[in-house]
Amino acid sequence: MDASALIERMKTMANPHNVAGMARFGINPQGTLGISMKDLRAMAKGLRDHKMALDLWASGIHEARILAALVEVPAQMDEAQMEAWAADFDSWDVCDQVCLNAFRRTPFAALKAVEWAARGEEFVKRAGFVLMATLAVHEKKAPDEFFLSFLPIIEREAGDGRNFVKKAVNWALRQIGKRSPALREAAIQSALRLRQSSSAAARWVGSDALREFQQKP
Repeated sequence: MDASALIERMKTMANPHNVAGMARFGINPQGTLGISMKDLRAMAKGLRDHKMALDLWASGIHEARILAALVEVPAQMDEAQMEAWAADFDSWDVCDQVCLNAFRRTPFAALKAVEWAARGEEFVKRAGFVLMATLAVHEKKAPDEFFLSFLPIIEREAGDGRNFVKKAVNWALRQIGKRSPALREAAIQSALRLRQSSSAAARWVGSDALREFQQKP
């Protein structure tokens, strides 16, 4: 099965009612078919094909781009492709699924996390912090120092009041704090500083993270 066949199959699964529901959760309805993640994962099962991923992405269809991340071969991705896909992000769920299923598995994940965290585009910037969060969850062998280097960036960018950015900044801070006792303490100190910020967004990031850290580990 090639990308064209997958796209035709997805079109038969279109559900306008689901699209309306997704829009209420902040998902861009433009080019969206309303297919569930469960169904997309079922379609991707057993498929790993770089060219197919590129063709799916080029379609511009919301679900096809999520499927592209599921079938992509991260080892065959380069920085240029990552930059091109990130520039196309127009919805938080596509951003998150691509980061989780493809970008974080590349050798460039940490580099892009740092670079994109400083970018101005809302979903590119979100991608930087989503990468920090997903790396914190999945890179089990990475040393604490790897994640400590992200905390100053989190503090620097926490004042961005855009909803999809500040939630990703908060997510990254919370996930880093869950990795180890030392990182938990470092993340708490970052959150305390943010709570004293003059920025309402930064105060929210710090206060929300502290509520989680104050719970039993």
